[in-house]
Amino acid sequence: MKTFNIKPADVKKEWVVINADGLVLGRLASLIAIRLRGKNRPTFTPNVDCGDNIVVINADKVRLTGNKARDSIFYWHTGHPGGIKGRSQGQILAGKHPERVIEKAVERMMPRGPLGRQQMSNLRVYAGAEHPHEAQQPVALDVAALNRKNSRI
Repeated sequence: MKTFNIKPADVKKEWVVINADGLVLGRLASLIAIRLRGKNRPTFTPNVDCGDNIVVINADKVRLTGNKARDSIFYWHTGHPGGIKGRSQGQILAGKHPERVIEKAVERMMPRGPLGRQQMSNLRVYAGAEHPHEAQQPVALDVAALNRKNSRI
């Protein structure tokens, strides 16, 4: 039996739109990461970008379970001495760029390196219900129907 390895020219990418309204962040991020990598396909090859293009809408309405909105903090460093800063996920969701919560959650589930960065460029996250990718005719994926734990309403 031979191992099947898909070539980059043979990859057929699909466009998928996901409505994040009422979905749990971690479950949504893991599903997006699996689809970005292409692990949901029988032709998955680890060293080839064989995943889908994913559009996430209503990112500002994603749910956080427990006390994560208050206790889960994203840290960064300014580069200056004593320059550690942090914001909670709840503050980011209520702020100017709520889509960054989903982007960071997915980014931390993707492999680090050139291939992971290339696969992350196939993710587009929008805070509202509108997106400019209607011409690609994306297929709607109902994440809430996959498992009852995926949504909190």
